[in-house]
Amino acid sequence: MHAEENKNGAGTEAPHPDEATQAAPDPQVESAPADEAVRLKEQVSQLKDQLLRALAETENVRRRAERDREEASKFAVGKFARDMVSVADNLRRALEAVLPEQRSADSALENLMVGIEATERQLSAALERAGIQRMEALGQPFDPNFHQVMFEVENSGKPGGTIVQVLQDGYTISGRLLREAMVGVAKRDGSEAPGHLDTHA
Repeated sequence: MHAEENKNGAGTEAPHPDEATQAAPDPQVESAPADEAVRLKEQVSQLKDQLLRALAETENVRRRAERDREEASKFAVGKFARDMVSVADNLRRALEAVLPEQRSADSALENLMVGIEATERQLSAALERAGIQRMEALGQPFDPNFHQVMFEVENSGKPGGTIVQVLQDGYTISGRLLREAMVGVAKRDGSEAPGHLDTHA
């Protein structure tokens, strides 16, 4: 009889419910750790990108601040520099106001002129140390970026637009225009190419 039961399978025990659950694991449970790993990986990538952006922005801010500090240091003396070149103008006018024969005829005047010349040289050296340079304008072509034309001169024998007289020297500070030169230029004749001069006569 037992043989018949085993043959027909009537004597086989049914699997326990817990054992059936273990035998067929839930696919959602298995995929949960994988999904979490992907999410964490994406989060790490985002944080890394944000960090790199923050570092780049910090470096840009540092460079801008350094550049602004250099610019402020370089050009903060602009007004003072313009005042000093005005002093240089007055010294030059004083020297040009006295004729050579007047100097040679009066020893006191000669001594005064020698003192003014020495002061002018010292001032010029101080300006150069501060990055302030006088521009050579005489004989140069007119450049509206650096020159202000006060008048035109006819029959100068120079090509039109050439600076033939300097009324006031121009200066630069650290390569940047501090004060434009006031000049007179040769007038163009009919045979020369037309050109525009910004005259302020």
